[in-house]
Amino acid sequence: MSVAVIIAAAGQGRRMKSAVNKQYLHLHGRPIIAHTLSACIAAACFTQIIVVVAPGEEEIFRREVVFPWFPTYKFFLVSGGKERQDSVQNGLAVLADNIEYVCIHDGARPLAEAALFRHCLAAAQAEGGAIAAVPVKDTIKIADPHGQVLETPPRHKLWAVQTPQIFRRDWLELAYQRAYQEGIQATDDAALLEAAGYPVHIVTADYENIKITTPEDLLLAEAIVRRRQDEDRHRL
Repeated sequence: MSVAVIIAAAGQGRRMKSAVNKQYLHLHGRPIIAHTLSACIAAACFTQIIVVVAPGEEEIFRREVVFPWFPTYKFFLVSGGKERQDSVQNGLAVLADNIEYVCIHDGARPLAEAALFRHCLAAAQAEGGAIAAVPVKDTIKIADPHGQVLETPPRHKLWAVQTPQIFRRDWLELAYQRAYQEGIQATDDAALLEAAGYPVHIVTADYENIKITTPEDLLLAEAIVRRRQDEDRHRL
């Protein structure tokens, strides 16, 4: 069985308020995207790793990430599109012919454990589609544009969705074709599968698998990495 991972790393990251795209900010001495790539490699289940970067940042990616951290590893580098959905579509266009399952993972989600990728893949093989998610901790309100509360959905039914998300290749490609034909836009790939009528299974993930979006997220990620390293040293 052949599996590819498409790493979505073409976002501008405006909420980070940085002069450079957040993927290249350093987390514990390495670019954020380098941690993400290391996690994918450690999962040892991907035969093709596709990285989608912002147009014009291909050379930055090679200079700041590949040459210093992965000089012997072959990545498939693709330019991103206007929206995240367009960027993933660009990644799908370069899949090897033998790929059967496709994983989508956020470039700015560097703390995913290798085991999470493998668990999601096992679930995708059994169910056809699987996503990492965690139960929502807070009570959620649905409100109108004026801030008037309309509804309080039952918390036990709510999950905060993460990546990785892994799907059968044929399902994912058909879901994307349908989305473009019908003008469907979604903030994650699972929503496109759902709209096309395909089942999606939840794999319980870790609250530490955060997406780095703001400066506060980067501080939290740094603390998590340091704690993990301390725990590893104590196990030796």
